[in-house]
Amino acid sequence: MLKPRARKVKILATLGPASSTPEMIRALMEAGADAFRINMSHGEQADKVALVAAIRELEKSLHRPTTIVFDLQGPKLRVGRFKGGSAMLATGDRFVLDNNGAKGDSSRVELPHPELFVTLKEGDRLLIDDGKIRLKALSVTPERIEAEVMVGGKVSDHKGVNVPDVVVPIPALTEKDRSDLAFALDQGADYVALSFVQRPQDVAEARELVAGKAGLLAKIEKPQAMERLDEILSLVDAVMVARGDLGVELPPEGVPPAQNRIVAAARQAGKPVVVATQMLESMIVSPTPTRAEVSDVANAIYEGADAVMLSAESAAGNYPVEAVQMMDKIGRSVEADPVYSARIHFTETPAEATTADALSESAAQIVRILSASAMACYTSSGSTARRIARERAPVPTMAMTASLAVARRLGLQWGVHAVHSRDVSSFEEMVGKAKRMVLRHHLAGAGDRVVIMAGVPFKTSGSTNVIHVVKLVGDELDGHTDH
Repeated sequence: MLKPRARKVKILATLGPASSTPEMIRALMEAGADAFRINMSHGEQADKVALVAAIRELEKSLHRPTTIVFDLQGPKLRVGRFKGGSAMLATGDRFVLDNNGAKGDSSRVELPHPELFVTLKEGDRLLIDDGKIRLKALSVTPERIEAEVMVGGKVSDHKGVNVPDVVVPIPALTEKDRSDLAFALDQGADYVALSFVQRPQDVAEARELVAGKAGLLAKIEKPQAMERLDEILSLVDAVMVARGDLGVELPPEGVPPAQNRIVAAARQAGKPVVVATQMLESMIVSPTPTRAEVSDVANAIYEGADAVMLSAESAAGNYPVEAVQMMDKIGRSVEADPVYSARIHFTETPAEATTADALSESAAQIVRILSASAMACYTSSGSTARRIARERAPVPTMAMTASLAVARRLGLQWGVHAVHSRDVSSFEEMVGKAKRMVLRHHLAGAGDRVVIMAGVPFKTSGSTNVIHVVKLVGDELDGHTDH
């Protein structure tokens, strides 16, 4: 059995060519990975089956429910092809994007997205190849966009296009996404991540298709999504600060405030929030990160993010295990800082007028007053654990549930150690089992206090109405074989 982490922030590691074997996946988990991301933008569906099988086998051998996030590619705007594969655009020149299928040159290229010709207007920006090439529309007709090259350079076939000034009227799910979504659900995905969400409506179709079989995670990477962040948050189960495209469409100095706002909004909504992209980028080729990267990861943790993510560092880099180990070290170091608790509570998360919220806030206060060592809860839907996590109490929370799906989904939740366990039928059985499981999982020891939350009657979702404080004794494990 893998011991609970000595930190509360979670690590989401992306799998790829550098981390596709069962041995490497195990090494990543033992190094500190709490959850795994499978990127559907690369490779074929058949390639992902073995990854899921390896994670689920590892889950069984380590007795640790493990979260799998399937990340859908989403609608990607791209230019067409060039004669010779590329062209040079000079700053100050005119450049045309049109619906002509012929190969392009330094004066024009195909833009095979008719919706842009009716959406863009004079003055709007077009950013090509992650913003390396910058254009400004001078005139727009249903057949062509004439633009001025504001920042020139070399552009090649099928490079991506970003249009930060408009909401593009395209469906959030492409045909590929729908196929990948069905595949992800068939594989037992715990979360499905939606790319390029612009508005609340973009979530609706995916939510209908998922039908509660997995959590829905919205990647916030468009300025338009920032404008309707609270509405989007109300419709999804988690969000990601996807700083890659967000950093293309916003000026660089705009990304940190955007990150801070997304993290704060998610925490206030009680939804897990993941900070992602370029966190330890230099570790793709180097065994150690830069000081700036370490500070970047640390700042996300100080903000109170539920999880931090590795992308190419673990998927395609030369040092995937070392990258996870470094992120684990940063997390433990930050959380050991005496000012950490005060920093994460800069974001206020006032309780809603519900019994569960009131009890969760009270339980966190009891932990602080009594210097308790852990919290424990029984949950059928995961909502009790999520409410406790929202309070950012200074101790780990053991969440016991009879639902393996719920246990897995809690893998992105700050401070929660999920355990798949048989259900209980009485209050006394619940208390006894909570005490034994906290001891067995080394979250507390003999003589420690533990604050327990549950709902009575049992097996009723949303019925949290009990706080119980217990003191552990050393012989409570004797003769018991809980699962």
